[in-house]
Amino acid sequence: MKRTILIILAALAALALFYLLVHAVLVAAHVSEPAPTTVRGMTPRRLWALAADALGLTAVVIGGFALRRSAGRLGTGTGRMTPVAGLGAGIIAVINGGLNLAVATGGPGSGNGVIGAAGALVLGLIGMTLSGLALIRSRAKTDPAMVK
Repeated sequence: MKRTILIILAALAALALFYLLVHAVLVAAHVSEPAPTTVRGMTPRRLWALAADALGLTAVVIGGFALRRSAGRLGTGTGRMTPVAGLGAGIIAVINGGLNLAVATGGPGSGNGVIGAAGALVLGLIGMTLSGLALIRSRAKTDPAMVK
């Protein structure tokens, strides 16, 4: 029971941190003010941001799996392919989120996908961090010089 409550609280804290980071990215990009008129429906830039979000979420999932697997590696391989894939997906998500924010002319509700772009930027950075940690851990297991 205590573990379940602790996991729920940790998930809520992570979600609050995610929203705080997305807001910080929007403020830093100077697009935090809502648009005077709201555009409804899917626009090309919203689809672009949604694709970048999906790629960023994929990077987080791959990085999490790679980090978990690197703790107790089974098999004969080095286990570097998964973290490298997570790093690649994270880099692409960060670049697309940053580009979408750079070309945005309005804030939330303008149809430019700025909230999705900020989310992709944050998710990509988180995915890159997790994948990088897993890559370092897998490298330390195979390289005796790094164990020191």
